[in-house]
Amino acid sequence: MIYTVTLNPSIDYIVEVEDLGLGKINRMKRENKFPGGKGINVSRVLKRLDVESIALGFVGGFTGDFIKNVLENESVTSDFVQVEGDSRINIKLKSQLETEINGQGPAISEEKLDQFFYKLKQIKKGDYVVLAGNIPNTLPSDLYEQLTLWGQENGIHIIVDASGKVLLDVVKHRPFFIKPNHHELGDLFDVKITSIEQAIPYGKKLVEMGAQNVGISFAGDGAILITESSVYISNVPKGEVINSVGAGDSLVAGFVGTYVKTNNIETAFKVGVASGSATAFSEDLTKREKIEELLNQVKIEKD
Repeated sequence: MIYTVTLNPSIDYIVEVEDLGLGKINRMKRENKFPGGKGINVSRVLKRLDVESIALGFVGGFTGDFIKNVLENESVTSDFVQVEGDSRINIKLKSQLETEINGQGPAISEEKLDQFFYKLKQIKKGDYVVLAGNIPNTLPSDLYEQLTLWGQENGIHIIVDASGKVLLDVVKHRPFFIKPNHHELGDLFDVKITSIEQAIPYGKKLVEMGAQNVGISFAGDGAILITESSVYISNVPKGEVINSVGAGDSLVAGFVGTYVKTNNIETAFKVGVASGSATAFSEDLTKREKIEELLNQVKIEKD
């Protein structure tokens, strides 16, 4: 079983305005509301790939109800801890430029964190847990490190999609998969990375530090996967980028969901790249048909 963890879910409220005028009344050209949060995105794409998962995390209030209801309507299983306060709303404002205004989210008490830990006891050896997104400031800043160590000690495959110190601290505990983009990779080592060739030595360093598989995305310029024995370099399909939100999460879903079914790392990487691109070319998270349509465009070179 695959479990996804979203510590601070949201409603992503996407608003399009023809020509935004500050200090004036603006009328929306178009709007959409989607359940947000990186782990939730992974669960939604997994479902579209016919892979079951259970979404874990914290939700509250009428916004939390919206998140749960949409997941239920999409037949995505969830087992959230209910908290006081409302789950946040993140505004994605599209006009001449794209502007994001992200909410804070509810405070999470120690009692609610204990309830979350209790739910983790259902997870068994050999299962997969995706830890994705930022850690709210009301939770321990080393929570992902704690959970990755717990996974290492209990034979559970941990996938971490985070950045900065949070990501660097988990590496020594042998996560199954981590996925920095090239900007995040550069930040980890205080360098600027602009090409796949520059990224490979730093990806290998993360493997030497403990990560089992390192995926590095370069948006429209490709992606690489570094394992303990090989380097895989991929192009990305061509298309019009409509939506940058959730592309990385879709890559994670495609990779993990396919690996669980096939146990083939190269096939998993190929589907992951196609999934990320398919979401980038879609209004919301991708559908399965779009992934299948792009798969033939993905070419992998093994180094």
